[in-house]
Amino acid sequence: MNLFFKKIIIPTGLRSHCLWFVCVLAVALSFSTLNAHAEGFTTKAKQAILMDAKSGAVLFQKNAYDLVPPASMSKLMTLAVVFEALRTGKITLSDTFPVSEHAWRTGGAPSGTSAMFAPLHKQVSVEDLIKGIAIQSGNDACIILAEGMAGGEAAFAKRMTDFARKIGLKKSTFGNPTGLPHPDQIMSAYEIAQLARYIIYKYPEYYKYFGMKKFPYQPKGRRRPYAFYNRNPLLSAGIGADGLKTGHLEVSGYGLVGSAVQDGRRLIAVVHGLKSKRERKQEGKKLLEWGFRNFTKHKLFAEGEIVGSARVLGGDKFYVPLTGDGEIYVILPRNPQNPKLYAEVRYKGPLKPPVKKGDQVATLRVTTSSNTINEIPLYAAEDVEEASVVRRGLDTLVILGFRWASDKASQMLGRGS
Repeated sequence: MNLFFKKIIIPTGLRSHCLWFVCVLAVALSFSTLNAHAEGFTTKAKQAILMDAKSGAVLFQKNAYDLVPPASMSKLMTLAVVFEALRTGKITLSDTFPVSEHAWRTGGAPSGTSAMFAPLHKQVSVEDLIKGIAIQSGNDACIILAEGMAGGEAAFAKRMTDFARKIGLKKSTFGNPTGLPHPDQIMSAYEIAQLARYIIYKYPEYYKYFGMKKFPYQPKGRRRPYAFYNRNPLLSAGIGADGLKTGHLEVSGYGLVGSAVQDGRRLIAVVHGLKSKRERKQEGKKLLEWGFRNFTKHKLFAEGEIVGSARVLGGDKFYVPLTGDGEIYVILPRNPQNPKLYAEVRYKGPLKPPVKKGDQVATLRVTTSSNTINEIPLYAAEDVEEASVVRRGLDTLVILGFRWASDKASQMLGRGS
């Protein structure tokens, strides 16, 4: 594969310091073989997305940004809040929480919903509650954790929404920890995939629970343990799947967020709005298999190679060079037809000093002609310190002058149209 770059800087962000500056790279890409790619895939799911876990590249999407009731897939956020509390030492796996009457009636045996059948007024360990959610999808387990950690479902749901914003999920909101019907319980397939990706890489020591095929749960006083089997049908589909979660509500249909690894590559798939458990399994498996078969990794920049630059206002240098964290790879169709890449270096700017080497200050967004989207973090390759007062003043005048010229040009173009 040969790559040819032509860099074009478009100063679109000069109208406001809080707008995005964009550096556009036009990339021509040549392959020796040509074939069909993403346009040939279809799914019965109403909402779907396929994401490369390592890069976050979106390989396929169908209505993936629509907000819908996520059902039990929202339990991923319940567990993310729990995992974060474990990571920070606020709770431990051996801590126990009591089973309240509300948890028992609303999510336990009397509720008629998915439950781990935690006995009323008994204590249950945090680890068993995690397994009860990840494997059995127990609503009682979710409520027990919510009450034990936050005092109630509403307070815990607020933590879920707050944590969603903290990790970059901009639109997901939560009204309860279970995924049972609630007007505030909404997510998109895209943000479900983002959440799954966050859990996989942020909490690898806890991700293992999603891949457990069986959970023998024996409450104190019970003769025989309950034998709970993982509800994720992809775990036994022979495609390298090791997580994550199913979901179902009458209003939104059957859904699944799954992840699998083949040849060292991990993909994340979300399908939702399906008519049956069978369709859920078929469409999830089909999407993952298609992704492994049709996409591969290509190196775009070598380690330490300068990708572009970002403008710094009032620094001892006008621009800071940008580089990746090691080699920069993108996920592309294996055999695309007439392939083209479009790349943008995006950052909010101008940046303000001091900028330290290693600071993440920009993102490289690479889009293919088949609508595959890669977003790669970019980092400052060197320090930029604050300039002298005189230099800062001159730099501000340069920015103001460029903005004036840009506005004038826009006005002239407007009059000429």
